[in-house]
Parts: sequence; structure tokens; C-alpha cells
Amino acid sequence: MLFRSAQPPTPPPTVAAANARLEVNVALDPALATRAAPDDIVFIFAQAAQGPRMPLAIVRSQVQALPTTVTLDDSTALTPEMKLSQFKQVIVGARISKSGNAAPQAGDLEGYSDTITLDSAKSLNVNINRVVP
Repeated sequence: MLFRSAQPPTPPPTVAAANARLEVNVALDPALATRAAPDDIVFIFAQAAQGPRMPLAIVRSQVQALPTTVTLDDSTALTPEMKLSQFKQVIVGARISKSGNAAPQAGDLEGYSDTITLDSAKSLNVNINRVVP
């Protein structure tokens, strides 16, 4: 009798890995500039448009580096089980965290893209333009 481990199956890729790459230009809206310190942490991430809210890819930076351009792809995956290349549509966001935690908290600053189809998008802009209530 064979026993298998009870690991959930990995979803099959829905787009070619070569297409699962986004260049993300991130800027802080000048109207919010006084609400961020140069050493505040910036999280730039992609999450599935439909499905889990956990980031598929994430890069950490600091406010002093803004404006900046980062690459999100499978090499920046949060976990090997959930990669950018496994999803066709994503939403890209950027959050300035006052606490340094990735989860949004009141007073953090953030901005999001519209839904992006990975096989057609190569680069996009995200403007950090609102305060988390």
C-alpha cells in the first residue's frame, strides 16, 4: 500500500513564465510626501485578481528610493507554491508601512493598479495616493 503526503496540488501555470514579469514604476503622490519618512518601508507587490490575497511577488524598498522601478516575477515570489506565473490576472500595489509590517494598518499610504493581464502587460505605474483608514 502506498501512502502519499497530504500536500495540496500546485496549480498549473496559466501563462508562460517568460510573460510573468512586470516592471513596476512606483511614485509617491506629492500631496502625501510629508506623511512619509525617508526610512519608512515600501512594499511593492502583486496579488491575484481573483483568488488568494497573499502576495504572489513582493519587493521591499524604502521611501528614500522613490520614485523607483522594480521587477516582479517568479524570483520575487513570497512562497514557491504561489508564483506570479500561476495566475493570468493580477493587481499590483505599493504600500508605505509606518510599522514595517506588510499587512495594511491605519495611517499607511498605498496605491493600486487596475487589474493587469500578465500576457499583455510588461510595465505599469503605481502611484501611492491614499491613506489607509
